[in-house]
Amino acid sequence: MNSTEKILILDFGSQYTQLIARRIREMNVYCEIYPYNNHPAITEDTKGVVLSGSPFSVRDEDAPKPDLTDIRGKLPLLGVCYGAQYLAQSEGGNVYPSETREYGRANLSELDQTHPLFKDVEVGSQVWMSHGDTIMEIPEKFIPICSTHDVKVAGFQIRGEQTYGIQFHPEVYHSTDGSQMLGNFLDICGASRNWTPDAFVQSTVAELKAQIGNDHVIMGLSGGVDSTVAATLLHQAIGDRLHGIFINNGLLRKDEFDEVLEIYNSIGLNVKGVDASDRFLDNLAGITEPEAKRKSIGETFIRVFEEESRKIEGATWLGQGTIYPDVIESISVNGPSQTIKSHHNVGGLPEDMHLKVTEPLRLLFKDEVRRVGKALNIPQNLLARHPFPGPGLGIRILGELTRDRIKILQEADAIFINGLKTHNLYDEVWQAFAVLLPVQSVGVMGDERTYENVLALRAVTSVDGMTADWAALPHDFLSRVSSDIINKVRGINRVVYDISSKPPATIEWE
Repeated sequence: MNSTEKILILDFGSQYTQLIARRIREMNVYCEIYPYNNHPAITEDTKGVVLSGSPFSVRDEDAPKPDLTDIRGKLPLLGVCYGAQYLAQSEGGNVYPSETREYGRANLSELDQTHPLFKDVEVGSQVWMSHGDTIMEIPEKFIPICSTHDVKVAGFQIRGEQTYGIQFHPEVYHSTDGSQMLGNFLDICGASRNWTPDAFVQSTVAELKAQIGNDHVIMGLSGGVDSTVAATLLHQAIGDRLHGIFINNGLLRKDEFDEVLEIYNSIGLNVKGVDASDRFLDNLAGITEPEAKRKSIGETFIRVFEEESRKIEGATWLGQGTIYPDVIESISVNGPSQTIKSHHNVGGLPEDMHLKVTEPLRLLFKDEVRRVGKALNIPQNLLARHPFPGPGLGIRILGELTRDRIKILQEADAIFINGLKTHNLYDEVWQAFAVLLPVQSVGVMGDERTYENVLALRAVTSVDGMTADWAALPHDFLSRVSSDIINKVRGINRVVYDISSKPPATIEWE
């Protein structure tokens, strides 16, 4: 996926900015996101620029006002929603609150089909609007190129420039020809479509060799996609000078510790398994509050990781599976996130370890990480694994964590997940798991009255985890899984299915 060419995306705080980048990356063109007021200098490798949408109105006193001196008229420029309105207003046009606020689907009722931005786009094409303002009057040198029923200037070009503005969002799924329009803009930019997984692997391995030299790297592995792909890239670059540490915190899924170590061994990674489950669970005794559990798990992880790291002589680097959304968050136009979940705070490792950080995946989105993993021949059963939280089952057992309750959940969760795989449903959902509730209910088994635990099953469909719908799994499947769990897992006599979506609920229960 390597290329010196790039498209620059200037972020004004839109919820859709990352989606613009993902759409461009999907077309094998490299792009980077930066705050509108803190972007790198334009170089000969910059092929074009996109201005994102924004929660601001251009009429707000504190609205973002980028300096486009080095861009306008020199590079192809596409303003999306706020970006288009800013271009119009900054040249003397008028932007006012819409008489009819357009949010949602609209259609391009008028369209200049000869315009290069609209190659292979038909009149009537559906687009997605999300704005309360609209461009009422455009400057003299602005040429309208499309309209909707309610928005006369849905798109424009500035005469004499490869500068374009559109008041809809081509990056969202509901804009049916949105990818075609973005692809047309990339063609206008003359962008080479050579950002591919194989090229990324080749260039990244070469960069890691040059960066690390003959040094040694320590890396904490989780069995997840990001850390595994990052470790495999490092292994290709430096071999067994990568020292992986996989810690069993006692909160993994059934048999996961042994199974993941076996996979790592099969792909040739130098990984040490550390069973610290008793230490984690002893530290968690009596803790019931979710964030307190997270902090205990995170702090114990840091201590164990530090102790194991000090046993490795000559290591000067720390490998991390940081991906591009994490990088974007740290340089967000709204500033870095104020809340970091404790179990993700790997940066909390003691400073006296004096390790330099290497992040092979820091330029990739999650879907790109999976494609790179495929190019690296990492087994599909690992690449396709559902997301698993850092605290593991610690946030899927509501209330106190005991060894008995952990075993109950491991057994029930295994039945659910294995059932999904057996019935070819596992790959149809984004994430699935079981939750053990701090609730007991009355039941009858044979002639005996029981008073045992309630288990909730959760399965969701999603693209990126930001939003999610509950998965409508077949009723006969749920019936069979429920029966299997109740019959085979002592301690559970009632199974319920979670049918809440995100938002308003979250995917995990804690």
